[in-house]
Amino acid sequence: MATPAARLPASAALQRRGAGGGLARALGPDYRLGYLFVAPIVVLVLALVAYPFGYAIYLSLTRKYVGVPPVWVGFDNYVKLTWDGFFQRAVVNSFVFTFGSVAVKLALGMAMALVLTARIRFRSFWTGVLLIPWVAPTVVSALNFLWIYDYSLGVLNYLLVKVLRVLPQGVGWLSEPGTAMASVIAVNVWRGFPFFGISFLAGMKAIPAEMYEAAAVDGATALQRFRHVTLPALQNIIIIVVLLSTIWTFNDFTIIYILTKGGPGGATQVLPVLTYEIAFGAQRLGEAIAVALYMLPAMAVVIIVLARHMRRGRAR
Repeated sequence: MATPAARLPASAALQRRGAGGGLARALGPDYRLGYLFVAPIVVLVLALVAYPFGYAIYLSLTRKYVGVPPVWVGFDNYVKLTWDGFFQRAVVNSFVFTFGSVAVKLALGMAMALVLTARIRFRSFWTGVLLIPWVAPTVVSALNFLWIYDYSLGVLNYLLVKVLRVLPQGVGWLSEPGTAMASVIAVNVWRGFPFFGISFLAGMKAIPAEMYEAAAVDGATALQRFRHVTLPALQNIIIIVVLLSTIWTFNDFTIIYILTKGGPGGATQVLPVLTYEIAFGAQRLGEAIAVALYMLPAMAVVIIVLARHMRRGRAR
């Protein structure tokens, strides 16, 4: 008769075989081959994403100048930025630019989707026309608006002063602190609202017509149908689109740099432009990377909260 000590290795082997059998049943008999196919993607992601990101975090904790070896300083860069007036103003401008742009794009995109779902003539044509701002290159759009906003030769001042006679004289839309931020927000809205509109339009087309018919039979008005049928059905799409647009707008560099370069007097100085100036103007790479990474935890929290809210909506 075998002793318990002799039976232990056999039971351990059976447990390992059972665990492997369960994995094989869950993933299939060739699950080990799957690791071989996934390995190149994992290596590629680690090489192109994980390593550069980790190295950027390391450089943000150093005093690094171009052509000079980095010197470890810990969190000194982040502490200095916390009390730096230029950085604080850039943070405020970034939030004003981001949330102002996203809010207007959300409203215009919803209006665009509602109009395109109505029975209007040449609907396909108008859909294509409204997509032009989204498909046009950002640099081309920014240069066009640089001419439109021009004080002496811009078409906007010409229309407002000479044609419509709304203003007695032209306005320096990009050279005055009171109008510069609103002007760059308008350009970002013009470029980005078609993405909202097309996304909402696709979501509206997926809503069953029977839901609207049932609401109409119950006596719901058009506004009530929009509130109780359309908005709940578009909830997840709205969250995803707002999340993506918030990330893109917060990191937008091209529009502001071409139009104002952060001016006048820092009125449109946002974090991406400040990062560029510190990195390539002052050549302080460590501090520039700290600027770029400073708001990363806050953005991560926003993403996590919206993702959890979306999952709860799907569960309901």
